[in-house]
Amino acid sequence: MIAETAEISVRGKWVRTPALTVDNHAIVVLGTWLKTAVIRDEEWLETPVTDPALCLESLNHARRSQIRADIFTFTQKLPAIVPQFSYPLEWDSIAVANTESFGQWWERVPQETRKNVRRAERRGVVVECRQFDDNLVRGIMEVSNETPIRQGRAYPHYGKTFEQVRKDHSAFLDRSDFITAYFGDELVGFLKLVYRGGVASILQLLAKVRHSDKRPANALLAKAVECCAGRGIAQMTYGMFNYGRKRNASLTEFKVRNGFAEVLVPRYYVPLTPWGALCMKLKVHNGLIGLLPNPLIQIGLTVRAAWYRHV
Repeated sequence: MIAETAEISVRGKWVRTPALTVDNHAIVVLGTWLKTAVIRDEEWLETPVTDPALCLESLNHARRSQIRADIFTFTQKLPAIVPQFSYPLEWDSIAVANTESFGQWWERVPQETRKNVRRAERRGVVVECRQFDDNLVRGIMEVSNETPIRQGRAYPHYGKTFEQVRKDHSAFLDRSDFITAYFGDELVGFLKLVYRGGVASILQLLAKVRHSDKRPANALLAKAVECCAGRGIAQMTYGMFNYGRKRNASLTEFKVRNGFAEVLVPRYYVPLTPWGALCMKLKVHNGLIGLLPNPLIQIGLTVRAAWYRHV
């Protein structure tokens, strides 16, 4: 057990937080009124937590020093979807595409998606893997700086400097592919794919809004499936499928149209303090998205989008 601090990205900003290294995993503490201990970069790691008891013992011991947490949470990793531990659990809703065969994926997606992939090629979009270098960083900057508002909210990567963008995208380079979509000399979209053994995960997918008629996002996803199939990778994840009680999101619909489906994976929540146990009992440990009913969430999203349109 090693007590330290770690730098993490929170809503697009790099911050330092108390950390603890246990069994080669960095545990960081997030939150203010409720402090939650999580595995740093858990979604992108190749190995899962295999000894949660050791993590809990270390966290309880660390509470006597500078590292204090109310809840410890960790998840299993695909393809392990059957609960392996006896701790309290909830279910993470993961968006997963079967990538064993590009041909099978192609036949499963709707005809509209196949048309969009072909449309991108017909309209001059060239999709390929590119090395992460200064030219690519500059292209990513241009994509990120196209608009300050995305999906009805402020985009946290808008307006970043060259060095900030390079730092944001420098993680896991030894096991990542940058898939790019160019229209002539202009980068109109990119996808970062992180390989995690038998699973690959999309870390970011972003395309220029003014080139949406060329369907670069669909072409990027098709290329990602092709890359996975070529490596013998059976599954590709793209973040969450459902976000708490939030339903009918446009991003979820986009994922479905591109061959993703919901897979439920166990996530464990272990209270470390009476406050943590109370928050879990009251179901407030997942924030408003996990507490409010979907109709209220949709009203809030509509109001937020209207606000950003007028500021």
